[in-house]
Amino acid sequence: MTDSRLNEVELSVRSSYLTTLGRLAVLGLIILVCSAYTGLLDIKRLIEGGPALAGLASEMMPPDFSNFHKWLAPILDTLCMSVAGTFLAFVLSLPIGLLAASNVAPNRALYTVARSLLNFLRSIPELIMGIIFVAAVGFGALPGVLALGLHSIGMVGKFFAEAVEHCDPKPVEAIRATGSSSAQVVLYGILPQVLPQIIDTIIYRWEYNFRASTVMGMVGAGGIGFELMASLRIMQYQEVSAILLVILVMVTLVDGLGSWIRRKMV
Repeated sequence: MTDSRLNEVELSVRSSYLTTLGRLAVLGLIILVCSAYTGLLDIKRLIEGGPALAGLASEMMPPDFSNFHKWLAPILDTLCMSVAGTFLAFVLSLPIGLLAASNVAPNRALYTVARSLLNFLRSIPELIMGIIFVAAVGFGALPGVLALGLHSIGMVGKFFAEAVEHCDPKPVEAIRATGSSSAQVVLYGILPQVLPQIIDTIIYRWEYNFRASTVMGMVGAGGIGFELMASLRIMQYQEVSAILLVILVMVTLVDGLGSWIRRKMV
């Protein structure tokens, strides 16, 4: 390699290195500004909050499991809420996700509407949806299922659409060349390619929905979160710590079950 060529390579590497450093510097500055704005860098305030946090932690010990038998039904509600909400999201996300994929949507208008709907559902937190559905259909697990399901559509549908857009076009073109209908192209050319990603996404979302369903109870949507809020209101902190431990165990079990299902199916 000639000296001029070596100089060009060195300049290119140096330019790339400086560009990367510049981007990291900008990112670091943004993080620093946001941290200062939110008080994360207020060390004095953080230190002053330590004794209060330690005092609260001492009030939560030892955990009080005396009412554990009363939490079994709410735990079951939470589990069923997460399963039903995830199923609802899967059923509705599949058609919306297909319409939100540019290589499958029949026209630009439907594509835009589907993408906008996914963005809208994803932008509303499930907690806000829970409050809305509690006001609409009353207390219980149903508003939690509706909130978790509709909010999940925004994320799951987007993943579906992205997976469909990035699938290999050759099998799709081959099936279309045989004169197959659009439904047959999707069924035999697209879904077999994206099925592993769909299963993986659904299992992940179920794990997330179980954790989120504990929050749903705090707005009256039933489940173990409702018991947690009831204990917090009457300042039964030992009972609060016991419920948190139960939630931790359940989340761990659900995550382990999800990982096992993923290994068997994906």
